[in-house]
Amino acid sequence: MNKIKGNLITFAMGRNAQVIVHGCNCFNTWGAGLARQMRQQFPDAYAADLATLRGDSAKLGTYSWARCPVPGGSVVVVNAYTQYRYGRDRRHADYDAIGSVFTSIASHFGQYSIAYPMIGAGLAGGEWSIIEPIIDGALSGCDHTLIFQ
Repeated sequence: MNKIKGNLITFAMGRNAQVIVHGCNCFNTWGAGLARQMRQQFPDAYAADLATLRGDSAKLGTYSWARCPVPGGSVVVVNAYTQYRYGRDRRHADYDAIGSVFTSIASHFGQYSIAYPMIGAGLAGGEWSIIEPIIDGALSGCDHTLIFQ
């Protein structure tokens, strides 16, 4: 796992990764944190999420995606369904879902450079010390970069 201090959107806009991943809930809600910024910068990725069934628990551990324009090219934005609900009342990050979705991402996008934030450790309330080895293990052998604040 490479680690770079910065902002995922800025990193993507600079064409520093071919694929970026962010965590989503299963209710198509992108109203806070990085998700809100992603919705504004990458409306096609938001549309890909809206094309999925709102509140469908079967999405947990899967993803939707869209190819989105950036200056001079494009980036694949992966909406990783890493939590069922959202809120600040408790931990919503689902560690099993994080492992499943990153295993799938490695299978489908592993030949590309992949970047992601500290998925599940922000508003979702998960512990990064638990999440980091899950992601690092799932993406073993891939070119992947954590973008942290």
